Amino acid sequence: MSSLADINTHVREVLSTVHNQVATRPTSASVAQSWTRCLNEFRLDPAHFVMPPILTQQELAARREAASDLIACSKLEMTTLYQQLADPELAVVLVDAEGVIVHQVSSVPFGEAVAADGLRVGALWSEREAGTNGMGTCLAERECIAVYQHEHFYPRYTSLTCSAAPIFDDRGAVAGVLDVTSRSKLLQQHSLVLVGMSRQMIENRLIDARYRRAHMIHFHSRPEFVGTLHAGKLAVSDEGVVLAASRSALFQLDYRSHAELVGKRIEEAFNSSLEDMLARSIRGSFHPVTVYSANANNRFFLIAQTPRDATDTATRILMTDPAAREYPSAARSRSVRPRDSREARGQANRLDKLSHLEFGDPGMASQIQLAARVIQRKIPIILRGQTGTGKEVFANALHSISPNSAGAFVAVNCASLPENLIESELFGYRAGAFTGAQREGRRGKIVQANSGTLFLDEIGDMPMALQARLLRVLEEQEVTPLGAEVTVKVDFQLISASHRNLMELVQNGQFREDLYYRLNGIEINLPALRDRADALALIHHILESETDDPPTLSTEAQRALLGYAWPGNIRQLRHVLQMAMALCDGDEIRCSHLPADICRGASGAAAAGAASAASAYDAPGLARSTGLPGAATPPRAADDADTSTLNAIQLKERETVLALLDEHRWNVSNVAKGLGISRNTLYRKMHRLQIRLSHDGSSPSDA
Repeated sequence: MSSLADINTHVREVLSTVHNQVATRPTSASVAQSWTRCLNEFRLDPAHFVMPPILTQQELAARREAASDLIACSKLEMTTLYQQLADPELAVVLVDAEGVIVHQVSSVPFGEAVAADGLRVGALWSEREAGTNGMGTCLAERECIAVYQHEHFYPRYTSLTCSAAPIFDDRGAVAGVLDVTSRSKLLQQHSLVLVGMSRQMIENRLIDARYRRAHMIHFHSRPEFVGTLHAGKLAVSDEGVVLAASRSALFQLDYRSHAELVGKRIEEAFNSSLEDMLARSIRGSFHPVTVYSANANNRFFLIAQTPRDATDTATRILMTDPAAREYPSAARSRSVRPRDSREARGQANRLDKLSHLEFGDPGMASQIQLAARVIQRKIPIILRGQTGTGKEVFANALHSISPNSAGAFVAVNCASLPENLIESELFGYRAGAFTGAQREGRRGKIVQANSGTLFLDEIGDMPMALQARLLRVLEEQEVTPLGAEVTVKVDFQLISASHRNLMELVQNGQFREDLYYRLNGIEINLPALRDRADALALIHHILESETDDPPTLSTEAQRALLGYAWPGNIRQLRHVLQMAMALCDGDEIRCSHLPADICRGASGAAAAGAASAASAYDAPGLARSTGLPGAATPPRAADDADTSTLNAIQLKERETVLALLDEHRWNVSNVAKGLGISRNTLYRKMHRLQIRLSHDGSSPSDA
């Protein structure tokens, strides 16, 4: 709280909400119930702050020993979560079942700052001791919860926001809580999703840790989900008795509690014995095999794994199953393979498919890892990045590893479509819906994306009226084409992108707040090219992707490329390299093949002079083939280019090419295709007509 007035206002808000059932600001029902418990049951006073008690070293050591398996299973996930959120102003916190902080990951400055408020290892953060807060209220409610700044009970904590998820053990009891506490309110929109995913990983690791000698069965109704967090997980004894079950397993098998399944034979869940499932998994090289529910006709796909040290079990399978004897190496190798290896391999394969997006930049790598995990859950994604950072390429790559990869990737640029056409483009129309409509009608982009991915680029430019229709589609998962009365059911992965700050648009009344939160399952930030540590590797990758025999870079050209600010980012870089290769006569790109403004900042006046005097226009072969003067002025921006050397015909041609470039939003490939010429020919024409390549348009391109 910034002032005494703010503190008093918050205290009055808590008291009014509890006593008068009137909230002055939006407050969740869980928070209102928590405030009531704090006042009436725990007799806490919001105006009288009491620091959470801190355990002694001996007491803390005993707590950590009791929760040793929980801590061991959580440490890696907490570190990964902290790296994915990539914000120095947050802490990832683990508390035990009583609310004692037993492990914490944060930056040193933030850790020291919040320690002054009692957020530190050894502190007790139950509701009874710390009032309404993410960790304590999550323990009380036994469900995921976000506690925003003003929703804390004590004014002392209203600068913090928390996202917390309960961690359940294999018997359904709460083992602890995983929490992210930060200074940012907006961060909570997607951190709660990530906390929930990390919680599931921890719960699965707890089953592995506590049942090392058990057989693990992973299953799902869809085979592609068997190796993911969606899968159910059962620990089964040698005798075929279920020892433990994940919450996903209970849900899929339609059991209401662990007690209904744990202790029963596996045949009561599936119409197959343990040994049969193990043998079939071996025969199938540990690809998912089909089984059916014992109580219904529900079909599942599963993989059965032997314990890491259960070579005797694998041997018994080989001896009793003739078909399995054909695959002895598979049985033995699976018996020593870590149980999480399939999931790890699945994530590794997905990241491998995204390897063309980064070449060593830590920030980009963390965003890719985050996106690769989230896309498996069909969570809406917003891509933020400057123009030209490759948002559409990133979205297309995510589609290729998503559960919807078999469907179409449908991209819509909300900024390039006229306002009177975007509605029909998105939602489609029936035959004869309006004058000029196609005779047979038209499917909209949303219907085209059914079972695939819909990519809405520059979503911030969507008209307000259409934002309401889009929100309705996302909530109801159905589309009504223009002029039609019948709705069409749709199911797609949604990825949006914008170079603008959508929250600022929301605050300015230019974007619907409800749509923003519906779109923003998680936000992925693509760094600007000038901020990437892998710029040189990216340059070489682009060169190699353009030709089988790419030219090398001279030292001066490399220095110039790395020293330039790249306002147009990867798109601009790709165009510059494409033009340089078109102008390069030999096997080396030099500064003379690059736009003058790029070389000018690299080596001072000497480089600028060399770039100007030894311009690509001075190459005799090029001058003869294009009819350029031997010492033409280096190209400059289209709006300030020196066109004094151009004749009337060339000036008219220049206007035509510029109009085409603007029409295609400076996508050189599309313009060349429209003219029926190659890109290299168009690049030479642009040079001849004094059209500078480094135009900072906002086009979607092949970057």
